Amino acid sequence: MEIRVIDTGGITALALMEGSEDWYWGTDYTGGDLYEAEELFRSGHPIRGNRLVLVRFPEGRVYEPVPAQEGCYFGNAVFEDGRIHLLRVDFSREEIGILRCGDEPREAEIVASLSLKAVRDCYNLMLHGSPLTLCRQGHENRFQVLWPEEGDFPVSPRESLDHREGDVLLFSEWREDPEYRESQVLRRYPTGKVLERLDGTLLTLPHGQHWLLKNPG
Repeated sequence: MEIRVIDTGGITALALMEGSEDWYWGTDYTGGDLYEAEELFRSGHPIRGNRLVLVRFPEGRVYEPVPAQEGCYFGNAVFEDGRIHLLRVDFSREEIGILRCGDEPREAEIVASLSLKAVRDCYNLMLHGSPLTLCRQGHENRFQVLWPEEGDFPVSPRESLDHREGDVLLFSEWREDPEYRESQVLRRYPTGKVLERLDGTLLTLPHGQHWLLKNPG
């Protein structure tokens, strides 16, 4: 058995990056997730910035393009247009930043900056790809498109965004009737208009292919 040791500086959970087949990313959680870090900040607690590392398969090389900084906290990472993009919130400046890494991700540049006041809070604030989009789905059962366009529309509390493809946002919706079942809700970007509902669970495969696994009955 071949076991390769990857030194991430103590980060022990990695996830395959959305949009990539060979990049993994992970953070430490010094203040919980992004939303929990915001709650600490709003409560007057200092934010010891978290770290974010990138690991490339198969060589296992580790990169940390943006050092941790007090008052700043990373969200997620996605791969789009051949580049890695990072979400980071600077609570001290009340700014949401989208950063882009070069071919060798040893540093990053800011490609977009938004005021933190543009969102009620950072709950489910995430980057998605195809193309790159900053979204938020909060407790108030609304879905917000924040960048590069703006949109705001109601969604079911049982819906969650799976991914975007061009002008279509694909949400997965669950229900119990009485067995657990899923359906897929296709909505127009960025208005949220429902285009189609598909009965079944979505399985996303490599190379952009999707299978709909039909519900029984």
